[in-house]
Amino acid sequence: MSSHEYTVPAPGLKAVEVPEPGAVTIVVPTFNESGNVRQLLRQITESVPARLPCEVLFVDDSTDDTPEVIQQAARDCPFPVSVLHREEPVGGLGGAVVEGLRAATSDWIVVMDGDCQHPPSLVPELVATGERSHAGLVVASRYIKGGSRAGLAGSYRVAVSRGATWLTKSLFPRRLHGISDPMSGFFAIRRSAVTADVLKPLGYKILLELAVRSRPRQVAEVPFVFQDRFAGESKSTAQEGVRFLRHLAGLRTASPVARMVGFGLIGLSGFVPNLVGLWALTGLGLLPHARMSSHGGTPIVLAEILANQLGVAWNFVLIEHLLFRDRRAHRRWWDRGGRFALLANADLVLRIPLIALFVDRFGMGALSATALALVTTFVLRFAGTEALVYLPRRDRGRGGSKHAQQGEPRETA
Repeated sequence: MSSHEYTVPAPGLKAVEVPEPGAVTIVVPTFNESGNVRQLLRQITESVPARLPCEVLFVDDSTDDTPEVIQQAARDCPFPVSVLHREEPVGGLGGAVVEGLRAATSDWIVVMDGDCQHPPSLVPELVATGERSHAGLVVASRYIKGGSRAGLAGSYRVAVSRGATWLTKSLFPRRLHGISDPMSGFFAIRRSAVTADVLKPLGYKILLELAVRSRPRQVAEVPFVFQDRFAGESKSTAQEGVRFLRHLAGLRTASPVARMVGFGLIGLSGFVPNLVGLWALTGLGLLPHARMSSHGGTPIVLAEILANQLGVAWNFVLIEHLLFRDRRAHRRWWDRGGRFALLANADLVLRIPLIALFVDRFGMGALSATALALVTTFVLRFAGTEALVYLPRRDRGRGGSKHAQQGEPRETA
């Protein structure tokens, strides 16, 4: 990822490459917000510097003239303003916030949107609350007394916001304890309380990512009223909704136990395409003679094998996007797919000898032997998938990956 940083000094000050540290760095991720940034900087100027020294860092993924508009508007600001423009918007707006966390120079960092829906007048209160309560994270919440989601346009967006909040709090009751608004994009965090390198954002819900992967022990909240967007259109689209669900799945399956449970559930779902494929091959006669050989013989066995590949493909796609999204860069997709298919089909070959072993050697009944064989091959398949498909390849001499050693480009997640 390449990026360009511009620093606009306050009037009368000499230009410097890096702004002087302030009491707070306000990080604003932007994507085509040229109609809003002047108003946002005006609001910050009117409410923040008189109570709290600050600097503003825009991390910009725009394809319009937003960076130029920021530079022009910054000339009237009594505080340093910087623009970090990313050529590749890795991780979406959440990834932009992570870049801002890395670049921030102050002890306190306030993250807010660039559409003027988060009131800058609350920035000093967020920091003051953190200092008073010794908190590492202070969330501006719409869902505590004094807060409001008034700026959400329409009942549909209100319903989606409430549903997403309920879902995330249900999935992460411990990590989100004390956070009433995990969907908020407005919060303050101590720079010492977060390690940017552990964050793996996908989309714009960076607070959820922070709370789950790098939550400070002490968390506080202050109420805020969600404002109307000043200009432009919301970035909340159906595509962002899908990314949010993928992000939730990735966070929820971060632990090995949770991944194993997810692996099993995905495996169960694979029976659906398997049975549909078998029905198409035998019931519709797509495989010659399979209908006539439904009592046995080579055609029905071939139909079973072919139908199983549909289940394998289904499982591979879901596992790629829901369980191991952040580990796909270590091998090419065809390499991962081939290894996964080999393991999945080896499961079928191994299961029958295992059942025979349990019955003949240990005297188990057919039903209990089959159940134990299913569990055994499932655990082996899960361990094999992690170890042989999604763990980084080790270089024989240096412990590096083959791609890294040969300088080949890695596939991005």
